[in-house]
Amino acid sequence: MKTWPRGWAAALAAAALAAHPGAAQDGNAWRLDLSETVTYHIAEGAPGSGVTERDRTLALWALERWGALADPPVQFEPGPEGTATVRIFWVPAGGGLYGEMRARRIEGRPGADLFIRPDTDALGPDIGEMARRDPLFRDTVVYLTCVHELGHAFGLVHTRAFADIMYSFQWGGDFVAYFMRFRDQLESFEGIAAANPFSEGDRAAFSALYP
Repeated sequence: MKTWPRGWAAALAAAALAAHPGAAQDGNAWRLDLSETVTYHIAEGAPGSGVTERDRTLALWALERWGALADPPVQFEPGPEGTATVRIFWVPAGGGLYGEMRARRIEGRPGADLFIRPDTDALGPDIGEMARRDPLFRDTVVYLTCVHELGHAFGLVHTRAFADIMYSFQWGGDFVAYFMRFRDQLESFEGIAAANPFSEGDRAAFSALYP
């Protein structure tokens, strides 16, 4: 078993804590309101974040992947930063955090802010070296981080099942293998949009929140 980078477990644990304030509303599970248009805003990267134009595409694909699980599928529309339902920010690595979700309310409706740290060098020397040698591995790390944090935005919590996108590395596991099982599905950047990041457990959890 490989040693997974210091800080990733803290990042996922922090994401759960960040989501916790919205975990209950009037006794109900936290969820986004899908009865109205769900808007999004993908911010420009903060200085030192290491974000690329490809990352903005990855974030949009991650949104669309979650939206496709709903019945009927959710249609996302870009919106103003101040009122968008889901806002995605690219920030420099620091404080041991690589992904975080913070619940918020917009005009009385639930929403979420995501903070993604796309600098793969900050995930440790092994991950950084692999990302430099294999751009699709680097894209996989950023994409799955977006998918995971968006899962919190939709109301899903961490699991102990290694197969789940909502798995938390605080339970241990092979960090590289977690990403490589998705990377192995890819032959091109465009293939990321079609590859499946979800387990049956993820789908069941989503369906339970959005029947």
